[in-house]
Amino acid sequence: MDVKTTFLNGVIEEEVYVEKPQGFEVLGRETHVCELKRALYELEQAPRAWYSRIDTYLQQMGFTKSDADPNLYYIVVGDGPLILVLYVDDLFITGAERLISGCKEDLAMEFKMKDIGLMHYFLGLEVWKEEGHIFLGQGQYDVGVLRIFHMANYRPLSTPMITN
Repeated sequence: MDVKTTFLNGVIEEEVYVEKPQGFEVLGRETHVCELKRALYELEQAPRAWYSRIDTYLQQMGFTKSDADPNLYYIVVGDGPLILVLYVDDLFITGAERLISGCKEDLAMEFKMKDIGLMHYFLGLEVWKEEGHIFLGQGQYDVGVLRIFHMANYRPLSTPMITN
């Protein structure tokens, strides 16, 4: 799931003032400023405000935050697990299919979201599914390294093994 206008979902706890945007000046009030109520993308507090909001919401939904990774949440409903990984404005959800659809509906009621389907690429890892198995690879990373060292057109060569 991709959260639209992510940082606009964060509520700022500090007082933050900005100059009026061009076109919003009022004659006689040129020195006035605007107080922000919500985070903006360029604002330093924006990521923290967003994380605080989504963290609170997920825990209200019943998710438990992992001790190992603060961006990993999990919940067990009946005998079905549901795992959610938060990465900036993307939410990766896995678990029992019935739980996934319910979770997506709940999240979409609170935040404007787009379902981007199955994960294909995450943090440099390629992800694909075949015949009930999930595979991870780093082929694009490998190709990138070969390009950096000008070795993209080299061919593999077997070397003799020396044994004693």
